[in-house]
Amino acid sequence: MTEQDRGPEGQGDTPHVRLSRSGHRVVSVFLGSIMVFGFLNNLLVLVLFCKFKTLRTPVNMLLLNISVSDMLVCVCGTTLSFASSLRTRWLYGRHGCMWYGFINSCFGIVSLISLSVLSYDRYSTLMVYNKRAPDYRRPLLAVGGSWLYSVVWTVPPLLGWSSYGLEGAGTSCSVTWTERTSRSHSYIVCLFVFCLGLPVLVMVYCYGCLLHAVKQVGRIRRTAARRREFHILFMVITTVVCYLLCWMPYGVVAMMATFGRPGLISPVASVIPSILAKSSTVINPVIYILMNKQFYRCFLILLHCKHHLTENGHSSLPSKTTMVQLNRRVCDGSPLGLGPAPAVTRPCAVEVEGTSSVASDKTDPAEPPDVSS
Repeated sequence: MTEQDRGPEGQGDTPHVRLSRSGHRVVSVFLGSIMVFGFLNNLLVLVLFCKFKTLRTPVNMLLLNISVSDMLVCVCGTTLSFASSLRTRWLYGRHGCMWYGFINSCFGIVSLISLSVLSYDRYSTLMVYNKRAPDYRRPLLAVGGSWLYSVVWTVPPLLGWSSYGLEGAGTSCSVTWTERTSRSHSYIVCLFVFCLGLPVLVMVYCYGCLLHAVKQVGRIRRTAARRREFHILFMVITTVVCYLLCWMPYGVVAMMATFGRPGLISPVASVIPSILAKSSTVINPVIYILMNKQFYRCFLILLHCKHHLTENGHSSLPSKTTMVQLNRRVCDGSPLGLGPAPAVTRPCAVEVEGTSSVASDKTDPAEPPDVSS
């Protein structure tokens, strides 16, 4: 039995069920759209980074890393599955399947780890006071670490700990979820724990602490500058939520294929989560441009719409360092709420990407954050 004649998961123990020709055409339309728009959207982000120096902040290096990994998925991975869907079968043989499974897994883990590191950066910036000049060493180390961590977890299937094989309708490849061996099961469990579960827990903890801190800010006036602070936090959280919505269905289906009975997951049931996972390459750049005011202003300038900035009263110049005073916060470096509040608190400088805000210690009642600006 040839590789193309195997079941939807690339394993001989799965039912021989294939998508119809019209089904493959529908899949190819979605994959083609993801390939084109994912490439163009991420290319736009890279152009903005190259053209505007104000975007080259330490924290934006992580966003750049995500954009690079998403573009590589579109160029090196989605193109292969798109061409295979047009021909209704995998076209690139066993070695091409291993290459496809490796690069898609690697680039996807890079994005997730980068988002996890980004959440910790937001947490450490807003919760731990440490007045210092912008430092590019930490984000660059984080970028390199995300790639090293991803390679460590995606190379083992190439060396015999599990393997990469056909999945879904037989036009793409991934980890062989349906392989019934202890080696395969142990790798899949470790992959989900260390490459999905652990990063997600870091994100939930960091953003949970930040949201709790936001609720404690009860003495800060509701100004346009303050709303911009919440806008940044909302942008990052939305990026993470969209990423999880794209990848969680794929993870659930993969675990069902791994530990469920043979043939439990049909080709259609496995193709849809796979397409959702690939769609994250399109969604992330849109979030950067539409929700991040730094990117959006530079985007308008790139399109020669600078007069819109003048009309709205915005400036394309880089903003100053943000100053925020959190309730019961101590400037000696202790996190919020971890110790007794002093009788008198001093304003603490907090550097937040691309915004400028000065919040005074007034007695105004707390107001809910406005993230619509």
